[in-house]
Formats: sequence, structure tokens, C-alpha cells
Amino acid sequence: MATSAGAASVPGKPKTSPKSVKFLFGGLAGMAATVFVQPLDLVKNRMQLSGEGAKTREYKTSLHAVGSILRQEGLRGIYTGLSAGLLRQATYTTTRLGIYTVLFERLTGPDGTPPGFLLKALIGMTAGATGAFVGTPAEVALIRMTADGRLPPEQRRGYSNVFNALLRITREEGIPTLWRVGGAG
Repeated sequence: MATSAGAASVPGKPKTSPKSVKFLFGGLAGMAATVFVQPLDLVKNRMQLSGEGAKTREYKTSLHAVGSILRQEGLRGIYTGLSAGLLRQATYTTTRLGIYTVLFERLTGPDGTPPGFLLKALIGMTAGATGAFVGTPAEVALIRMTADGRLPPEQRRGYSNVFNALLRITREEGIPTLWRVGGAG
């Protein structure tokens, strides 16, 4: 049986997509979900910040928050920070999936035996921690961008997009600020 050099395949082994395509699709799936989740993330962030340092909360319920944001900022206001949410997914999700896949494959036995439970847990923790580190600057920008609309007009930062936010945070406050807990400040 003759086969061409480029068409050789391993019998019994199903064809799979290249890793880069899997990472791309994973990141794109996370980004697509963000388009739908962003208004909820905005409301969550605003509600968390609304009672900070005040005796009464700015928003009574989630619906009250949505109504207030729509009245004060319009329909675009509900998507404030979308570029940061998309970057967060692109960085966090693809990094996490990529590291998990690479480590899992490298630690799979030569006979195809997958790693044991503890090793899988360690792989997952490593992938999650690395993804979180890589995605945190976008998360800081997201918190800043979503919090901006609740600040008095003279205190608003007015970030135009995530890259503007990251650049200004770096220039005005230094690179370590991109990994600071409590990034809304």
C-alpha cells in the first residue's frame, strides 16, 4: 500500500486540530461570552463600589443599577469597559488553556497514561495562577473603566479603551499598579 509522504497518518488515532487553533477557539469563546456578560460585570462592579465608604448604597438592586446607568450614561454606558473585558478573556483564557494543555501533554506517560489526580490538580493550579497573573492588568483596567462612571465628572479618568487605560495607568502610577489589588482606586 503506497502513501504519499505528506498524507501519512497514524492508524486508529483520530485527527485533531493544532494546539494553536484550540487556544484561539478557547480565547474566542471566552471573548464571545464577555460580550453578553459585560453588562452584568459592570453592574456587579458598580454595586460593589456603591456602598464603599458611604452610609447608604447608591444602588438598591441590580435592576436599579441598570436603570440608573442607562439613564445617566445611555446604552453605550452599559458596555463601558468591554475592551478590557475582551482583553482579559484573550489573555487569561488562552494562557490558562495553553499552559494546561502543554503541561498535561508533557506529563502524560509515554504509553499515553494521563497524569494522576494530584499532578492534574498541580497542572490546573499552575495554569490558573499563570493565567491570572497575565490577565490581571486587563482586570485592573476593567475595574477602573467600569468604576469611572460613578465618579464625579471632575474625577473621571475617561479611558477611551483598554490600551489607553493600561498606558495611562503605567505612565501615571507605574507598572506595579497593573497588579495592585483594589485597582479601582
